Amino acid sequence: MLVFIKLGGSLITDKQIENSFREAVVERLAQEIWIALSLRRDLKILVGHGSGSFGHFAARRHRTIEGVHSDEEWQAFAEVARVAAELNYLVTSVFKGVGLPVWRIQPSASALCRDFELVHLSIGPIQVALDHKLIPLLYGDVAFDEVQGGTIISTEKIFFYLARHLPVDRILLLGEVEGVYGEDRRIISEITSESYAGIQNALGGSAGVDVTGGMETKVSDMLNLVRLKPQLGIRIFNGTRENLLKETLLEQAAPGTLIRATTNYSIS
Repeated sequence: MLVFIKLGGSLITDKQIENSFREAVVERLAQEIWIALSLRRDLKILVGHGSGSFGHFAARRHRTIEGVHSDEEWQAFAEVARVAAELNYLVTSVFKGVGLPVWRIQPSASALCRDFELVHLSIGPIQVALDHKLIPLLYGDVAFDEVQGGTIISTEKIFFYLARHLPVDRILLLGEVEGVYGEDRRIISEITSESYAGIQNALGGSAGVDVTGGMETKVSDMLNLVRLKPQLGIRIFNGTRENLLKETLLEQAAPGTLIRATTNYSIS
């Protein structure tokens, strides 16, 4: 079973404070992944993380997501890439310290967008890494754009692309919230293509600085993905809860909000 895990930028950094890294949180999550892998031998994992207070502050200052054209904007593009990679190095170091065989992948090294849509990312090396029981570790990054010069690609957009080319079974999106909240401030247990219109107005952005759209964009992107792959189950849940990631990987818990194409599919 192949599972994509996203560690949200709001979870692994304090998005109110620039370049703040929550090392203890990342270490706990890494330990939970290690335990799940040791107990379930058929499990393969790919991890992506947001840029949080590293990439988003720099990207907002220069509006990198809207395109890159001037010399100043290109210099800012390189700066966003630098700080995003810096956070990835910190996450990698913690994962390796726990004993996880992570392999860093820089998305911008092969990513190409066309008018803000990701149209290319090297898949072969990721597949080889998974075949050899390594854990590819990607992150939200910059990307060249054939029309706009450059832009930002979120981890969700990367997952969307990868899921069309890799046999992923589940996607777990971890943040600081319990799931997707409805207008009554209760967790919506399930979102499908049919139910989305009824809850769309309740979706807001994310706390702190986020140039990639917050919760509404996250849910919309993931719904588009499950429409393409109806067998796929996607969960949004709270990564601050101890042992919840481990239990979800071992299918001992079904937390937060499940996103799936239709209620006709039975997905854990």
